[in-house]
Formats: sequence, structure tokens, C-alpha cells
Amino acid sequence: MEVSTRESLEEIQNFDGKYPKQLWYLFTIEMWERFCFYGMRGVLVIFMTDQLGLFEKDANLKYGAIQAFIYAFTFIGGIFADKILGFKKSLIFGGLIMAIGNLIIAYNPHDLFYFGITCSIIGTGFFKPNISSMVGELYKEGDVRRDAGYGMFYAGINIGGLLGGALCIYLGKNYSWSLCFLAAAIVMIIGLVTYFLIRKSIAPIGNSPLANNSKSSRTIQEGLVIAGAILMLPIIYILIHNSNFTDYFMYGIGIAAIVYLGFELTKLNNSYRKKVIAALIFIIMYLIFNTIYEQSGGSLSLFAKDNLVDNLLFFKIDPNIINNSSNSFFIIIFSPLVGLLWVWLAKKKLEPNTIIKFGIGFLFLALGFFLFYSLRFFADADGKSSLNLFTFTWLVITFGELCLGPIGMSIITKLSPQRLFGMMMGMWFLASAYGQFFAGKIGAEMSEANTGGTLSSKLLAYTDGYKTLGISALIAGVILILFSSLVKKLMQEVR
Repeated sequence: MEVSTRESLEEIQNFDGKYPKQLWYLFTIEMWERFCFYGMRGVLVIFMTDQLGLFEKDANLKYGAIQAFIYAFTFIGGIFADKILGFKKSLIFGGLIMAIGNLIIAYNPHDLFYFGITCSIIGTGFFKPNISSMVGELYKEGDVRRDAGYGMFYAGINIGGLLGGALCIYLGKNYSWSLCFLAAAIVMIIGLVTYFLIRKSIAPIGNSPLANNSKSSRTIQEGLVIAGAILMLPIIYILIHNSNFTDYFMYGIGIAAIVYLGFELTKLNNSYRKKVIAALIFIIMYLIFNTIYEQSGGSLSLFAKDNLVDNLLFFKIDPNIINNSSNSFFIIIFSPLVGLLWVWLAKKKLEPNTIIKFGIGFLFLALGFFLFYSLRFFADADGKSSLNLFTFTWLVITFGELCLGPIGMSIITKLSPQRLFGMMMGMWFLASAYGQFFAGKIGAEMSEANTGGTLSSKLLAYTDGYKTLGISALIAGVILILFSSLVKKLMQEVR
């Protein structure tokens, strides 16, 4: 049934209780989109090695490139949403292209995989930053309920991640890869239908920034953006196939992003300039976090496929389902508890500030990768290790993510002027792009270090890499905690 209630922006932002009702509508749309995204993310390297015949090194590099392009185009999509399309039209266009991409792969996974993935890259770039930014618009500046809203929104992401991560890998490995990609397309269509059913309730949010322009002027500019996105499809297709071109693109867009941000900084007063610089520090640390964490879709997927037994406690289960979905499962369970912990500490005046929370997140991440390293000590003669310890390690890493993820998007919107919401959320996702990009290269180095050609040699090569990543996370966490007072000064009144 269509939600038809219309409210002004002021009425929406003056909601009673902890959450505005519009949050639940946006939560639902994002849940289905995340089902599609995490379902695809979890199967990429497995499909490429088992079905397309790629070596693990090449699969890691292509995984990193595909994921990097997705998040890089999220940055670009955020800018176009800010300046021309508005969040709503960007969402619709992106969602349609994502659905079409998965339908193309479902029709012929082996021959059309890269064509479909190219569509998914462009589609996700236009879809992904918009829901996050629209959540930010539900709150007035300074509303202390914003963190709680993003925490609940984060749960929506992970419900979708849990369902998609489990179902897509199950369908692909046990039934049909066409069914796997078809499932992703269907849920994306469900997300779009959901948007059209609830669009009236969010009428004042995400509208075109060109609303005051003439209709013809607006149509021309919007048409040029959509045409430009379509023209990028063959270019992205070529870039995916050539890793050297991928490198040039990623380095180029990074320089362009910094130059553009510098240009926008010149338009801000000194107070907002300091806040945006603080936001940039969070974004850089998020990049480093993702470089380590995002082994999950690359090297850890390949590790789970070959180097883990299929016994979890008293059950038999595919280790790749655990790798794809356990993190989301733990977030759904423990996110409310961690939120209550922060509230309890706040009442005791002991709650750590945001930058300290980021530092703690890195310490948990370090512990998790040291535990991944320890899997070598629990392996049998065939090079297969404990799925129980692997699952527990994801629980540890989840606590680290809960110190960053739910508050990360919130702190970026708190520190950014409203007219830069889309761009700054795009920068946040661009950090993920570089994290994915570097994660793929690190995963490729791990696979290249496996010179023995056996599961036991693979176990040693990959776990050596995880130890190095654990050390890197530990150093980053310590640095964040030591320099927290400097970042607090830049943040000013924002907490």
C-alpha cells in the first residue's frame, strides 16, 4: 500500500521519539540494495576462479578493481546528485542500471559477466551515496538523535548483507550461477518498487538542486549526466580488463578529488574549513581500515574456499557462507548492545570521543588479523584449519567495525555543511574505493607468495599476510589514540 502522507521538512525534522518514520522507509530500500551488493561482492572471486578460470592473483586484482570502481563512482555519483540530479533521481537511475546489470549476467554468466558488472559499477555509483545522505537530511544540525538514526540505518545495511551474502553464494555454488545473479536483480527491483511506494512521505528530501531553473535547462543538464554515465560503460569495461589502466584511473580520480575538495574549502569560513579537514582525517583512516578489512571479499573468500573445514560447532556449513555473512549476523546482534554500552558510558561521563572509538576499532581489527594468522596453528595435514576459530575472529573484527561503521557516516554529515553532504559522503565511499583497490593488490601479493602450490603452502602464505596486516592495524590504532586531542580541536563542538 502506498504511503501518501506529505510533510514539510520542518515537520519531518521535528519528529517525536528516537527515530523519524521516514528512517524506516529508507532503511528498507537500503536493505534490498545491500542484499544485491553484498551478494555480488561475496561471489566475485569464487566465480572468477572457479568459472572463468582466473588464477587467484588475477582474481584478487580484478576483485579489487571492480570494488574500487564501484566506490569511486559513488564519489562521482554523489557530486552529480549534489549539483544536478538530486538524491531521488540519482537513486532511481542507479537502481535501474544495477538491476539491468545483474539481469545481463543472469542471462549468460560466463560470456556476459564483465558487461553486467560494468553496469553494476555505474548503477551503484549513482545509487549508493543517496540514501545515506537522505538519512542525514532527516535531522536538524546538532540533533543528538542522528547517531542513533545512523546506527539503525547501519543495521538495515547488514540485514541485507546477511541475506545476500548467504543466499547468493548458496545458489551459485549449489544450484546455478544464473539463479545467483537473478536473485540480486530481483531484490534490487523490490528496492525500487519500495521507493515508489514511499516516495510521497520523503517529498521534501533529496529533491533536485536545480528546482529553481527552467524545466528545459534542468532536463538538458540531467540528460547530459545520464548520457555521460552511459558513455562511460565501454570505458569501464576496458579498465576492468587492464589492471594498468585501473591504476591510472584510481590515482587520477584521487588527485582530482583532493583538488576539488581544496576548491570547495576556499568557499567555507574558517570554522567549517576546520571541520571538513577533521572529516578528511576520518576519511583517510577509514581508507586504511578498509584496506585491511576488505580482504573479506578477496583473499579471505579464497582462503575460506580451500583452507577451512566445513564444521561449525555441531553443524556442517559452507565456509564461504560464514565468511560472507557472519560479520553482518554479528553486527545485527551486537550493534544494539554496543549502542547501549556507549549510552551507559556517557551517563558515567566515560564515553570515548569519536576519534578514540576509531582507534579502538583499529585495535580490534588488529586482534582479528592476528587471530587469522593463528589459524596456521590449528590446521590439519591437508592444510585445512578451524572454521570455529575463523567465525570467532569475525566476531572480534565486528566489534572493531562497530566502533567505526555506524558513527562514520554520521560524523561526516555532522562535520560537513549541508550543501556538501553528497560530496563528502562520496569522499567517504571513495575511501572505500581505495581500500578495495589496495586490498586487491595485497591479496594478489599473498597469492603470489604461495609458491608451493599446495593447500598447506597457501595456508602459510595467506596467514603471513594477515599477520602483516594485523601489525599495520595496531600501529594505526595507536597513532589515532595518541593524536586524538588534535583532531578534537578541529572538530570544535561536534562530538
